[in-house]
Amino acid sequence: MIVAAALLSTAALGAGMKVTYPANETAGDTRFNDLMEIMRMALEKTTPEFGPFELEASSEKMNEDRILSELKNGKSINIAWTSTSTEKEKDLLPIRIPLRKGILGYRVALIQANKQAEIDKIGTLIELKKLSIGQGIGWGDVKLYEANGFNVTTAKYDDLFKMTASGRFDLFPRGISEAFAEEERNVKANPTLAVEKNILIYYPWPYYFFFNKSDAALQKRMEAGLRKMIKDGSFDVIFKKYNGKAIAQANLKGRKIFRIKNPLLPKETPFDDPSLWFNPVSQ
Repeated sequence: MIVAAALLSTAALGAGMKVTYPANETAGDTRFNDLMEIMRMALEKTTPEFGPFELEASSEKMNEDRILSELKNGKSINIAWTSTSTEKEKDLLPIRIPLRKGILGYRVALIQANKQAEIDKIGTLIELKKLSIGQGIGWGDVKLYEANGFNVTTAKYDDLFKMTASGRFDLFPRGISEAFAEEERNVKANPTLAVEKNILIYYPWPYYFFFNKSDAALQKRMEAGLRKMIKDGSFDVIFKKYNGKAIAQANLKGRKIFRIKNPLLPKETPFDDPSLWFNPVSQ
């Protein structure tokens, strides 16, 4: 019995903490490769203090609504990444470190190419709000755009590119690090798809790691790992690896910026620490 117990204990130690994250909704989707790299590195950097870990994707693909439901109910995943909101921080445990330094709040749009001339005439936020917007089903941005007076159409992620190219709506706002890669992947099938050239929409939109309310141990470990990464510079290395090219392509200083409010943002958002946030002025 003692030998068996010892073997079980050793096996458990070897297996370590099991970390299950949501599988991508779409095969070949690379949007979250940076966050998966950050997640793995944070776990690796905390192995000396917290022990070994097993990291795996969930067995089923999930959209954002399903991810939040599964995490809240403590079912098939125990970590996820998503934009923050007062509601999410009430239901889940956040780590208030913006994983992409808030860059997702700087939005350039995918458009039907022949709409560029019409969009170039936009000079005010009132005029911008007359344009229709496309977003994914269940995305947090939907409520934000609607709260700011925009007309929003929702669809499955894969369908949004064809809908944009065919003119079903005027703008499909994307994060700087998303727009150019998505155009490149989808323009062959949708030749009229293009990145809009002159407008930048900004709203505070931090992405965090979230956990089930009962999983403070994993939250503590991940936060310790992220703090180590920020201190040793590896966090910024990953940020530049995945965002540097797109920042240059976006020509941020040459765009007209439209600022809209984020009424979903919790008061605990760490705006008092500028080191956590992307600043386009310094680029």
